[in-house]
Amino acid sequence: MNYKYFLSIRNKTVSSNLLECYMKAASVKEIKQELTTRSPKELLELCLRLSRFKKENKELLTYLLFESYDEQAYIKSIKADIDDQFEQINRKSYFYIRKSTRKILSSTKKYIRYSGKNETEVDLLIYFCLALKKFKPSMNGSAALQNMYIRQVELIKKTLSKLHEDLQFDYEQDLIDLQGGK
Repeated sequence: MNYKYFLSIRNKTVSSNLLECYMKAASVKEIKQELTTRSPKELLELCLRLSRFKKENKELLTYLLFESYDEQAYIKSIKADIDDQFEQINRKSYFYIRKSTRKILSSTKKYIRYSGKNETEVDLLIYFCLALKKFKPSMNGSAALQNMYIRQVELIKKTLSKLHEDLQFDYEQDLIDLQGGK
């Protein structure tokens, strides 16, 4: 083995280990305690700085500040986004269809995480599955799409069991429609 090559690998490993020691994230409890000691102005600055680092942080802050008060409007806007994304799918081959569908599901789950509500999760996943079921060419031509569909229906069932009985009854018909003709 080349000695210079060995040293460069060794130095990279050492420097990454040092970085990990200095950049270890604090626990949620520690962060919460520290935030209670900060002034409102400092909290504002921290939130604004946090929003600059990742798009997801900015999206979460947008949801919490502007959209969390009206969950139905939030759900409606996400459904419109799902429709737009399904319309833009390249239908030339199942490869592109699978790739685009995974991307749509990923963004849908991201929006579900922002909300954190089981009702929103069930509603959006049912809508995603209905859109996938209606999509042409049919998902029956791809085992991967069928498996994705089945996994989401199972997730809907699991989340549905966590909801109140009245809400469960409301969503049962949609679930029956999903399971009727796979």
